[in-house]
Amino acid sequence: MILHARIHPLLPFLDTTPRVARDFVASVLRSQQLGDLADDAALCTSELVTNACVHAKGADAVLRLAVGEPLAAVRVTVYDGDLQPPVLREGCHGESGRGMWLVDALTEGRWGTEPDAAHSVGPPPGGKSVWFELGALGPSGLCREGADG
Repeated sequence: MILHARIHPLLPFLDTTPRVARDFVASVLRSQQLGDLADDAALCTSELVTNACVHAKGADAVLRLAVGEPLAAVRVTVYDGDLQPPVLREGCHGESGRGMWLVDALTEGRWGTEPDAAHSVGPPPGGKSVWFELGALGPSGLCREGADG
């Protein structure tokens, strides 16, 4: 049985949080018969959650996983308390800064950020959401918004 999933786990800022989020997203997608998206979604999720853990202030992060209709697309959104949007760095050769470049490449530019994102659980308003889509056109039909910020 395939379910249309909208799941919102609260993620504490711990060293293990990116791995837990990555494994969670991969497991849900495989259970929804979207195993072909699981590896890329897990890597992108890990990057967004790592950014939240490293840069966000205050409360925990919230991960929202939405499997869209038709059941060939997924959108993952991470909410955190940091107002600063992620930065897509070109040609970064340091030990950090490549995460959003990977997200951009794997999602073919289908990611974005929204300031002061509204959500029903987790950190208080005033932060942002960062999202990506994989698969068909995507559950929301959105394309890259605010990715250069």
